[in-house]
Amino acid sequence: MSPVTPDRPSRPGGVRAGDRSVDRATPARRVPAPRAGRSPRGRAPLPVAAGVAAGWAALTSYLPVAVVLGLVQLGTDSATLASTLRTALAGWLLGHGVPLHTDSGPLGLAPLALTVLALWRLSRAGVHVSRAIGARDTRSPRRALLAAGAVGIAYALFGALAAVLVGAGGPNASPIRAGATFAVVGTLAALVGAIRITAVTRVLVARMPGPVRDGVRTGLVAGLVLLGAGAGAAGLAVATGGGDAADMIGAYRTGVAGQAGITLVSVAYAPNAAIWSASYLLGPGFAVGTDTAVRTSEVSVGALPAVPLLAGLPRGPVDGFGALLLAVPVLAGMVGGCLLARRVARLAGPERAPQRWAEVLAPAALAGPVAGVLLGLVAAVSGGPLGAGRLAQVGPVGWQVGAVAAVVIGVGALLGAAATRALSGSGRARGAPDGIRNAP
Repeated sequence: MSPVTPDRPSRPGGVRAGDRSVDRATPARRVPAPRAGRSPRGRAPLPVAAGVAAGWAALTSYLPVAVVLGLVQLGTDSATLASTLRTALAGWLLGHGVPLHTDSGPLGLAPLALTVLALWRLSRAGVHVSRAIGARDTRSPRRALLAAGAVGIAYALFGALAAVLVGAGGPNASPIRAGATFAVVGTLAALVGAIRITAVTRVLVARMPGPVRDGVRTGLVAGLVLLGAGAGAAGLAVATGGGDAADMIGAYRTGVAGQAGITLVSVAYAPNAAIWSASYLLGPGFAVGTDTAVRTSEVSVGALPAVPLLAGLPRGPVDGFGALLLAVPVLAGMVGGCLLARRVARLAGPERAPQRWAEVLAPAALAGPVAGVLLGLVAAVSGGPLGAGRLAQVGPVGWQVGAVAAVVIGVGALLGAAATRALSGSGRARGAPDGIRNAP
């Protein structure tokens, strides 16, 4: 024990005189609030953030179009930089679903690869704007809608400006139609990114009933599996007719750069071909002109344009082993139903009795309509006119594809879920102890 000295007085609890005393009653130092009309430090004003994010999304989705069309027009003597950039703007508008008016009629067949690129960039714009206004992980639907709406308004201005520039020479596009289309597309795509970064999706998923959540997931999985099968079938068909496709590309006589550009244009329409192939597997098929049909039961087409993707069209109705293609949509539904039953069993745990039939069959039944809505929508946006003549009708009919997909995939999901549930239930019953097996 240290002695008490004048320069070292004693304090209760061993606190020295030189030590700082803490006054718990002293209020904490407050940070001054930002003045009215000014953004907090680290945040950006909403109009500035939305304008920059929407402009970057527009630029990154436009540049690939300009490069591809620049390669296509590289071998032509009449091509100028201004005309190439204007044509690229027209293709950019077309990729967003804005129809173009040409001398030969309306042009509305959108290259869906460009559409997917634009949607992805817009969803990232929604993420960036939500972060800029400090809405990350706030779980606020209002702030997510605010960010998405701001991106949509800014993107609509770019769309209307592009339509005005395109109208200066070449095909015409309505600025009002372009602005409205870009506003809808920009808002919906940005909303996907905004609700994810603001964690609103967690709130929505938590409030959704379990069977509905499982049914939506199963329907999306089955629909994507069928689209993947359609992409594989389309790729195999084009590879089989590769000689014809190469002859079509060589017939353009635009040089190596031009042929590379034509190939890239065909790649831009590859998602369209995948959706058409899925429609073919489902049964409704698609059209490549008025009064034409490409189905598993019949193929009725006339003279076709020299497009490499059309080199893979079937020559006639399926027969022999080709009839096995009719089982692909049912198998896609069965895959979704199997995954559903396995997930329900995994969440139930090994110590619980086998899940009830309703826990599996109810989401499986809901998967059919969900897949039907998904496939019907993509089928509707994958088609469009290629002029006012014979090619005024190209692509599948959306409601037909959706109706057939809802029934076929629904049946497949029920079969897959029921089979997996029955097999897993019997396995549990054989491996369970007597007390558990005989429990009521």
